[in-house]
Amino acid sequence: MAAHSLHGRVAVVTGAARGIGHATARALRSAGARVAIGDLDEEAVSSAAAALGDDVLGAALDVTSPESFTRFLDLVERELGPVDVLVNNAGIMPLGPFVDETDAAARKVMEVNVLGTMTGMRLALRSMVPRGRGHVVNVASAAGRAPAPGAVSYCASKAAVVMATETARVELRGSGVHFTCVMPSFTQTELISGTQGTRFIKTVQPEDVAAAIVEAVVERRQDVFVPKAVGSAVRANTLLGRRFRDGVARALGADRTFLEIDHGQRAGYDQRIGAAPSAPELPAPEPAAQD
Repeated sequence: MAAHSLHGRVAVVTGAARGIGHATARALRSAGARVAIGDLDEEAVSSAAAALGDDVLGAALDVTSPESFTRFLDLVERELGPVDVLVNNAGIMPLGPFVDETDAAARKVMEVNVLGTMTGMRLALRSMVPRGRGHVVNVASAAGRAPAPGAVSYCASKAAVVMATETARVELRGSGVHFTCVMPSFTQTELISGTQGTRFIKTVQPEDVAAAIVEAVVERRQDVFVPKAVGSAVRANTLLGRRFRDGVARALGADRTFLEIDHGQRAGYDQRIGAAPSAPELPAPEPAAQD
């Protein structure tokens, strides 16, 4: 497959104040793209943009708000030009037993991970399709293709991103717009803070995922697993069935990875995403004795 240069192309990355998003912005800039980054944390995204370079545009972006996303993309077009590459990276991952998850936390996962991604796609495509070119990269997760106990809502949201990406690709075949779904495994970001990882499964760095994203855009790849071995495992699980998959997960300890966590280490992250575990309900005090 022929390679396609990113030199001079306008690339947008959401959730880019830190982690995979920040590493991806750096990699795109190094590949010659003109980069804009957005994040809910306005102060952090401004600092992140400055750290990347004076030519990087950073602005506040709430992916759960179509109005905010529209303002952000309009700003990018005014400052840099029409968007050629959109990397929908913004996402959150609360962990713990499903029955203990609050309704608010579950709803926020869907609003950020699913609706935020779909809003970004829809808005970008309204510009890309008439021009007959563009590339949408949606950062899902290997958890969108395999169960991860302790992350029910997260897995559900990433499975939705996987299918939304694939369906949009089929619907818009021949439009000149390309689609990539990126599915990382354990990545060394604050999303996995407080977890121990899984035996024999490599924990990758944000830079590994960023390099895979840039390569996917240049080579126009549709599905990308990071590390690549995870893709082989997912395909093997599909062929060999649930019993085999579940047995392997138990042997590796993967069925407990997101259940046996250190909430103290995750406290800062959970607080920031608004998914801190709720305090246990205390019994009502006994009524005071009456004289």
